[in-house]
Amino acid sequence: MNRRLPPLNALRAFEAAARCGSFSAAAEQLHVTHGAISRQIRQLEDWLGLALFDRVGKRVLLTDNGRQYLPVLQTAFDSIATATERLTQDRTRQLRINATPTLAMHWLLPRLTRFQLRHPGVELRLATSDTIIHDQHADFDIAIRRGHDHWHGFVSHLFLTEHEQPLLSPALLASRPLATVADLAQHTLLHSETRPVSWERWLAAAGSPALQAAAHQHFDHYYLALQAAVDGLGVALSAQPVTDALIASGKLVAPLDGPRVKARGYSWVLPLTLAEDPLCADFCAWLEEEGGN
Repeated sequence: MNRRLPPLNALRAFEAAARCGSFSAAAEQLHVTHGAISRQIRQLEDWLGLALFDRVGKRVLLTDNGRQYLPVLQTAFDSIATATERLTQDRTRQLRINATPTLAMHWLLPRLTRFQLRHPGVELRLATSDTIIHDQHADFDIAIRRGHDHWHGFVSHLFLTEHEQPLLSPALLASRPLATVADLAQHTLLHSETRPVSWERWLAAAGSPALQAAAHQHFDHYYLALQAAVDGLGVALSAQPVTDALIASGKLVAPLDGPRVKARGYSWVLPLTLAEDPLCADFCAWLEEEGGN
């Protein structure tokens, strides 16, 4: 097939300038001069017969045509990069996983050996983050995030559901009973900014939305609230099955019969450029097996 393609160097210059929002930044990234970027983009605009940028003084802004063209090029470049990496990579394949800290610590890490046994030639690289996924240029192969949102440029699937109920250390329970929901009024409730309405939701489900606890402590991350509960500082809400290991080890106990309130759960998130990658598909399928969804 005879493909009608624009000059590839000009496409690279346009993609870099559009992504960076600046000819100068694109020149620095591609290790060429500002003038070279300007000439390449002018060559591309002449070839296409339309403007891709509006020049406003020293600023450049994408035209409607430029905004339409950019994501198509980015997807194509990502596909080329992925195919090249597969073709040239060593026999040992790296798989980059980016998971939220609490899930990584308490649920994923204890299970990773089972996946590693299936794929002994794979080097797993695990990073933790709870930042919002918002762009196609991801620094991971697979991410794990709470909830099941729509991430543009990605495919995703909910693989783990959560249920919340109060947890505390055995030592705290021995010194301060927790036999009924009303007993929470004698306890400190532990909160995390990553789950800001969990206690409000749980108390409403328990029929005690107006309950006044003895005190409250707030943490920026959920795993810190869990550690505070282990240390006897107060009562945290579980996120079972993520917290099952803490309960099984006896570090935390769940003395109340209920309610068990359903929470957001976790989804795997995969860039569209890796949607057909066999190893990524195996890892996502394995997450669903482990999660039971």
